[in-house]
Amino acid sequence: MSTHHTGALPANPETATLEGKNKVLGFWLFLGAEVVLFGCLFATYIALRNSVPDGPTADEIFKLKTVGWSTFILLTSSLTSVFAIIAMHKQKLGQLLFWLLITVLFGLSFLGLEIYEFVEYVHEGHKFTTSAFSTSFYTLVGFHGAHVAFGICWITLLILQGLKKGLTVVTAPKFYVAALYWHFIDLVWVFIFTVVYLMGKVGH
Repeated sequence: MSTHHTGALPANPETATLEGKNKVLGFWLFLGAEVVLFGCLFATYIALRNSVPDGPTADEIFKLKTVGWSTFILLTSSLTSVFAIIAMHKQKLGQLLFWLLITVLFGLSFLGLEIYEFVEYVHEGHKFTTSAFSTSFYTLVGFHGAHVAFGICWITLLILQGLKKGLTVVTAPKFYVAALYWHFIDLVWVFIFTVVYLMGKVGH
């Protein structure tokens, strides 16, 4: 197959075929299950966030400057993934892959900051088994971080596939659902930033 798409693609190539429509629909169902899973983790965290018999509290350890940078980086990566899909709809493979690469780089930067943040917390005595609060915190935020890492690997593989197979009605749904996934983990982070960090600093 050519490294570029052959001929003009439909206006919405991600749903131009039945297979593409099924992939998008199936992925929405998957995201529904993810919402339930994260909802359970959020509920557990909220129930346990004040259970700190030993070790530092949220107000003592959270540093909103670091988390603010993490939030800015991840939200910017959501914007670059939007640019990628816009480029896909314009049938510009080079721009699509470029914006996906930028999205991956932002994702790596976010993970780097999160790892730095966790190391700092551990040094301050906020370990996974320190308290019910710390366990629920690392479970929720770490689970989200694992989703970011998975998204980085997924999009990287799609970039390589795009270089090899180009933009077609077969590859377009894969790019599209990967962007949906990235928006989802960005949205989850907004809730984490609000419920975990902001409430941890200003509300008890």
